[in-house]
Amino acid sequence: MSIITDNTVLVHIHSGLELKNKVTLGVLVALEAEKNDHKVTLFLAGDGVHVLSCKKAGEIVGQGTGDLYELLENLKNSKVSIYVSGKSAKSRGYDEKLLEGYNAEFAMPDVLVDESIKADCVLCY
Repeated sequence: MSIITDNTVLVHIHSGLELKNKVTLGVLVALEAEKNDHKVTLFLAGDGVHVLSCKKAGEIVGQGTGDLYELLENLKNSKVSIYVSGKSAKSRGYDEKLLEGYNAEFAMPDVLVDESIKADCVLCY
């Protein structure tokens, strides 16, 4: 348990699903930060937009970092704000259906810059 609370944390995932330890760690860290009363923003860009496409348990499992599907189910029930790069998503064939069930919206690179500047801590995976 953290004794420091009320900080803003930006977790930026730009790695694809082939780097399952990085993507699961990124989502796990976002959830842990939120659990410890931090305001958390998750920004998915580049190949990181594929993270929300995981639709079944056991599909992407990190070593010691958990099952991406289970982490995403917890993310749906959290207060974590999610931004997904609209350009990255569109170029990879995704539309608004990718965001269904999440506290998420498409965003442009300026939002990533703004969120980075506002955050007390930026973690990139």
